[in-house]
Amino acid sequence: MDMNALLGTLLSADSVQSLSKASGASTRDVQSVLSAALPSLLNGALGQADNADTAESFAGALANHAQSNTNDLGSFLSGVDLEDGGKILMHLLGANTNQTAQQVSAASGVSAKQTVKILALAAPLLMNLLGKQSQSSGSTSAIGALMKALMGSGDITSILSGLLGGKVPSVSSAKPAGSGLDLMSILKALMK
Repeated sequence: MDMNALLGTLLSADSVQSLSKASGASTRDVQSVLSAALPSLLNGALGQADNADTAESFAGALANHAQSNTNDLGSFLSGVDLEDGGKILMHLLGANTNQTAQQVSAASGVSAKQTVKILALAAPLLMNLLGKQSQSSGSTSAIGALMKALMGSGDITSILSGLLGGKVPSVSSAKPAGSGLDLMSILKALMK
């Protein structure tokens, strides 16, 4: 699986429909949120893979997530632990988690609550796909090299644009709507 295949799987009609059903959001909203968030999430994964302090634990997390069976995406996504998904987001995005979630919400036009739920559901699937890529290539450094090449050339945006018919909202130009977004508080409220 290469980056095109990884993104194609994550943004496939089956994935988007399954995420829509699991989150209660429309397929359009799911696509908007994913397309706005994926560059930041992949950049966060790259940071984890390249950081000497986190590379080993990230490789372990990828290996664990790669073991999940995603052949039936609907079943996989309906069993996702939102709190675990939130923790994955916090690892990938670090100190920028809440700000990125706000920016994705503003860029996609989807409420902050719905954005957080979609991202928390999608995060374990992204880790699964990255983990499978890591297993097939033999290391997380290969993923890091691939993502660096794609992100450096801007190809992720091009790939996303191609997969989504040219509609890729830009997070960097989006202004956060409101303040005080707390990812974990939203996730806890969603789980009640």
